[in-house]
Amino acid sequence: MRRRTAALALGTAAAMVLTGCSTMSPGESGTVTLNMVESLTNPARTDLLKGLIADFEKQNPKIEVNLVSPPTEQADQKIQQMLQSGSGVDVLEVRDITVGPWSNNGWLYDMKKDLADWKGWEALTDNAVEASEDTEGRTYFVPYGFYGLSLFHRTDLIEEAGFDKPPATWEELLEQASKIHKPSERRYGYAFRGGANAHSNATAAIEAYVADDIDPAHGYLLKDGSTIFSAPEALDAMETYLKLFEEASPESSVAWGYPEMVEGFSNGSTAFLLQDPEVIATVSESKSIKPDQWSTAPLVAGPSGKTVQPLATAGWGVAEGSKHKAEAVKLVEFLSEGEASTAFTKKNSLVPILKSAAEDEFYRTGPWASYVTMTENPDKYLVVTQPRGVAWWAEWQQRADTDVQKMILGKLTPKELLEGWDAYWTEKWKK
Repeated sequence: MRRRTAALALGTAAAMVLTGCSTMSPGESGTVTLNMVESLTNPARTDLLKGLIADFEKQNPKIEVNLVSPPTEQADQKIQQMLQSGSGVDVLEVRDITVGPWSNNGWLYDMKKDLADWKGWEALTDNAVEASEDTEGRTYFVPYGFYGLSLFHRTDLIEEAGFDKPPATWEELLEQASKIHKPSERRYGYAFRGGANAHSNATAAIEAYVADDIDPAHGYLLKDGSTIFSAPEALDAMETYLKLFEEASPESSVAWGYPEMVEGFSNGSTAFLLQDPEVIATVSESKSIKPDQWSTAPLVAGPSGKTVQPLATAGWGVAEGSKHKAEAVKLVEFLSEGEASTAFTKKNSLVPILKSAAEDEFYRTGPWASYVTMTENPDKYLVVTQPRGVAWWAEWQQRADTDVQKMILGKLTPKELLEGWDAYWTEKWKK
C-alpha cells in the first residue's frame, strides 16, 4: 500500500492541530464539539470528509465536528502526541499498524458495548466484522475499507503473446511476463518491487504457496506453529519470485517502490503490476494506455490453486480521553453506514465494507470486478491477519526490504533469506 503524499503545508497543519487541542464542553446551546483527526491526509480526501461531516451535522444539529488534517508524514506522530496528552481528540483514524501500540498504551476506547445494538453490523461484510475486533474481542475501530492486492495486467499484450486469459498462478505469471518481456523494445513483463516495502509482495508469494497450511489468525505462522518462512514451499515461492526479477523485470526495478511500479504500468512499459485498488484511479487517468488495454485479475495463486489475501485496513475509532464518547461513537457509526461509507470507499478506491457493494454496478464491472470475485470465493482467496500491529513491525520492514534487495542483487540466496526470516520471527515470538 502506498503512503499518500501530504499536500498541506506543515505550518497550516500545525495551526490546525493547535486549534483542535482542547475538546470543547457543551455550551449554553447544548452543542457538543468533537475533534476528529485523520491520518492519511490529502486535499481531495479532506474535502470529501468535510462533506460527509456536514451531512452528519445536519442530521445531528447538537453535534459539531472539527476536522484536523495534519500532513501524512507527521500525522501518526501528531495523533500520538494528542492521545498522550489525554485531550484534543475524540474521533481518530486508526490503522492496522497503529491500533496495537495505541491500544496497548490505553489511548483507544473499546466501543464493543456501545456498538452491541448497532444495526450497521448487519450490512458489513464478514471481513469488515472480523477486522473490527482484536483477538480479545475488543473494538477499537470500525474499518472504513481495505487495501487488497490484485493483478493489474495489459489485456492487449497478453493476447499478442498468445495467451487467452491473464495468469491465475505465480508460475503462469512468470511464464506470461517472461514471454512479453522485450527490454530491447523497452517493454517489460513485470513491475517488480525491489525498493520500499519490497517484502510485502515477496511475502504475498510465500503465503500463496503455503495457503493450505497457513494459520488465518496469524498470517506469518503455519497451523503447526512454525513460521511460514520455514516451509519447503516457501523456497519454491522465493525461487519463482526471484526469476520474475531476473527474467521479466526491468533492471532499474531493483530500487522500485510504489511510485515507480505504478508509473511503470500506467506509462505502458510493463505488462503486469501487483497493487492495491487505489491504483485503479491512477491508471484510469493514464494517457499512455487506453481503457480497453488493461484490467485487473484476482491475486495469483500458489500450486494448490489457493492464494492468501493479506488485507491491510484502517478505520475510525474513539480516543479513551474523549469526554464525549457517545457522540463520538455516533459519528463512527454514521461514517460506517450507507451513503457515507459508499462515497468514502469509491472516491478513495478502497475495497468496500458493505455487502451491498457486491450488487453495485461500479464494483461488478471493469477493474473492480476482480475484488468482487475474491470476496465471493473465500475458500480460494483466503483472508489472513498479518502481525502488522507488533511493536517491531517497522524494524521488520526495514530488515526484510534490505534482504529482498540483497537477494535480487545476488548477495543473498532465497534459502539464506528464508532462514534469516524464520530465525527472526521465531526469536521475536519467543520473547
